[in-house]
Amino acid sequence: MASIRELLFTGLFLLISVQWTVSISEEELHASYWNNKARQTLHTALNVQRNLKRAKNVILFLGDGMGLPTVTAARILKGQLAGKSGEETSLVMDTFPHLGLSKTYNVDQQMPDSAGTATAYLCGVKANYGTLGVTAATRRNDCSATYGNEVESVLSRAKKAGKSVGIVTTTRVQHASPAANYAHTANRDWYCDSDLTPEAIQNGCQDIAYQLVNNTEINVILGGGRRYMFSRTTKDPEYPTETGNRNDGQNLVEGWLKNKKAKYVWNKVDFDAVKPSNTDFLMGLFEPKDCRYELERDPSMDPSLTEMTEKAIKILSKNPKGFYLFVEDEGRIDHAHHGGTAKKALYEAVEFDRAIGRAAELTSELDTLTVVTADHSHVFAFGGHSARGNSVLGVSRSKANDNKHFTTAVYGNGPGYRNGTRPDMNETMSSDNNYLQQAPVPLDSETHGIEDVAIFAKGPMAHLFHGVHEQNYIAHVTAYAACLEPYENCELPDHAGSIHPSLLLLLMGLLFLSLCNV
Repeated sequence: MASIRELLFTGLFLLISVQWTVSISEEELHASYWNNKARQTLHTALNVQRNLKRAKNVILFLGDGMGLPTVTAARILKGQLAGKSGEETSLVMDTFPHLGLSKTYNVDQQMPDSAGTATAYLCGVKANYGTLGVTAATRRNDCSATYGNEVESVLSRAKKAGKSVGIVTTTRVQHASPAANYAHTANRDWYCDSDLTPEAIQNGCQDIAYQLVNNTEINVILGGGRRYMFSRTTKDPEYPTETGNRNDGQNLVEGWLKNKKAKYVWNKVDFDAVKPSNTDFLMGLFEPKDCRYELERDPSMDPSLTEMTEKAIKILSKNPKGFYLFVEDEGRIDHAHHGGTAKKALYEAVEFDRAIGRAAELTSELDTLTVVTADHSHVFAFGGHSARGNSVLGVSRSKANDNKHFTTAVYGNGPGYRNGTRPDMNETMSSDNNYLQQAPVPLDSETHGIEDVAIFAKGPMAHLFHGVHEQNYIAHVTAYAACLEPYENCELPDHAGSIHPSLLLLLMGLLFLSLCNV
């Protein structure tokens, strides 16, 4: 008769075996599978050709706070949501042929923020923590130091060159990342005139919402941020107990609509009714502040990031001179990490990748440079002992030294700190939408990371992302690829009248077949 120890060992072995066989396909057990897979990848790499033409269109996708651990975890989650083990899945951004790394520090701080970094990758100049669209000669909160130190974004340069331009975000459109496209301010938090300091008012600095509608004529503006556009006497259309936040009594939306073939929407029904064919300007503000997390979004009231991206491209692409589009899942990746809620952050990242895929379907790699990057990382880590196919939000199969289970996703600091006895974890607990991943350092808000972030690129001049770069280099590549200031004399040929090599081969093949049938 078998001993209890033998029975336990056999049961454990069977449990591990079942998990292993469920997660791993039969073909992966053979060398031929991996050799063939590598050969295919090698073949693709050997056939990658540099696109040396001018970019008619530029799309910059910014995953705020999307460090490499977030990319990896989102990749696995995407696969698991599709019923796979997840590790073998590819994000759309994974398929981009060119890759680099970006150094994210601000001029005055090792750990960056979204304002200083946005100034770098959108304007081409590194800046101080908390400042937007100005050089590092402007210190945070010093309005008077703004004058003469403004820097211009690639979006503004594209508009001056005759292109249509747009901003899509899941936070308020006045937030740090989108605001660097059009604003110059010594404080990223000056969303509205009611946020300005006495010194800023005295020296004539304008709030970010005012600059949104007055600095650069932007064709498409989609996101949140209604409250900063209306006066305190204006009730919000969705939440009647809330009002606008402006002290000056202005209705900035009304001012923006004047003298344009323009529409303003604040809900999904009106958004869906907008026809790109007869709309040149669209502003959609779907929440008073930031948009809701994807896990909490009401699809009957608010469009998804993918839907906003699609609408923006369809409107902007009508311009024969091309377009520049900034798409950001800012906050909702970034804010969820700050809150210590990894599940919300990762679902945001999956939706972000879905938007990248939809943009790829609506544009051509021949004439559109698409760049995907992040402004900074977070102290989010993803590890521990886990079998293949383990839930990305699950627990380790082994126990810690305190004889308790732990989640494979954790934070280095943040609100997930537990004073005293650490709870024993299970997947039911850790998969809750609001679960706070454990953290060893108690903070009200988890912090940004300091390490490099990835740059994924495809399309014209994408090969210029090739190594470890200063973050401001991104703006220079996007400007150069589209021959925008200061590279307006770049002399890159456009695609008009040219034939891509793959299309040329196809035409030669068709010609050969037709000759054979003569």
